[in-house]
Order: sequence, then structure tokens, then C-alpha cells
Amino acid sequence: MDKIEEIFEDLPFFGYRRITEMVSRDIQERVNHKRVYRLMRLMGLQAVFTQPNTSKPNRQHLKYPYLLRGLKVERPNQVWVSDITYIRLMGSWVYLVAIMDLHSRKILSWKLSNTMSAGFCVEALEEALTKYGKPEIFNTDQGSQYTSLAFTSVLRENQIEISMDGVGRAIDNVYIERFWRSVKYELIHLNVSQRMTELRLKLEKYIYFYNRRRPHQALRYATPEEAYSELTKTRRGVRSPIWAFTPKDRNCEFDEVSASDIAREYSNI
Repeated sequence: MDKIEEIFEDLPFFGYRRITEMVSRDIQERVNHKRVYRLMRLMGLQAVFTQPNTSKPNRQHLKYPYLLRGLKVERPNQVWVSDITYIRLMGSWVYLVAIMDLHSRKILSWKLSNTMSAGFCVEALEEALTKYGKPEIFNTDQGSQYTSLAFTSVLRENQIEISMDGVGRAIDNVYIERFWRSVKYELIHLNVSQRMTELRLKLEKYIYFYNRRRPHQALRYATPEEAYSELTKTRRGVRSPIWAFTPKDRNCEFDEVSASDIAREYSNI
């Protein structure tokens, strides 16, 4: 199961037949594809072109349109995104939800749960709103936790526009998916936790590191905390941040600025 998960993290677009071939090559022993299929279902792993196990929709819930197409995200608290992933403990599974500021990539809040109910997602949302104010737009997938009345009512009460990815659009939340990859490769896979309390402490330390000490190439090697704090100063007269990008391009686009432009901008901060 560890080998399957490791390959899936690298190649989430591979189905069970290709993963079977990769496992067979790695361990130099022929593996039955039916066994890999059963294990992947048990682990909740599906190729990205299908609906992931953590995002099962509820047909009775109201769905909302996708609002990020063509939108230039250029300031903090303009767009927040959220997603859920699974983490394996010794003999069980738990679920992790996180809320990210899309522009700075800062993790604003997170919660662990041993169930997939909407409650822990609502707790994470309320904590982020209390600590950081509110975004203009909140984007998620169409999972039942996010379409639930408990979750959407908090957004509507705070007059936040609700945006939801289209069904099967696995790349819409690409930035928080990259965060999941970092968490699993840099923390989870190095040492499997035995209890949720142990995992929670590890996540608390890692997310502090991720926000405050881990530089991001897309932010010109600033940390998410530096990017979030620096960008909030644009509201006091500094012009648009130099690492503005558009979500539709899926990659960061830097504005073309000269060294003198950068120096002039930072002299006003």
C-alpha cells in the first residue's frame, strides 16, 4: 500500500493499470492489477480525471458557478481556496482540511477529523474568518462538505462570493494540491503517526514552518507569511504586487518590472 500511495502522489493521473505496472517495475515482481485496484479503492485513490473520494457531491445541495476563470488574483484576501485530503494513521484514516489565501499561498487555518462531516470544515472557516477577516471569493470543489447548508450559510452571512470548481476539474485547486504534496512528502511519508494527537502536533509545527520559513519560487523566494504581510501594505498606497498571476494560466506570471521599479516599490513600504 505504501508503494501504491508513493506512486500515486507522483502520478495522480495514472489509473490502477499503469500504477500496477509501476509497482511491478519498482519491486521487480509481477503484481496482479486486480489487487492494486482493490487496494486503491480501499485507500480512496482515484486518478484525477475522476471525482476524488474526499469530494463526493450531494445532488440535493445547491451548486455555485466557478468565478475564477480569467480573474487576476493580485492581493491578499481576494480569493481563499479550500480542500480536503486523507492521511493514514496506524490502522485508520483521518481527514485534513485547509484554507489557503490563493495569492500568498499562506495556510490560514486547518483542522483534522476522523469523519468526513461538514463540521470540521465549518470550524476551519470560522477560525480563518476570525483571524484574518474575510475574502472576496471563496473557491472549493463540489464536495458535500462545501455545498452543505452549514458551510455555505457562513459564507453568505459574511457576504462572501461562493465559487465552485466544475465536476471533474481536478486542476482547479492546483495550488492547495501542491500544498498536500508538500505535507505528505516532507512530513507524513517520513514518519507515520500512530495517534491523531501526535499527527496534530506534527502538522502544527510543519504548517508554521511552511508559512514562515519555507521559501516559494513562485513568490520570488519569499515565504507565504512574508508575501501575505507584504501584500496587505498595498492597501496603504503601494501599487500592485510584483508577483501577480492569473489562475487560468495555472502558473505564476510575474509582471515585467525593472530593478528600479522594485526598489521604488519597497522604499514606500
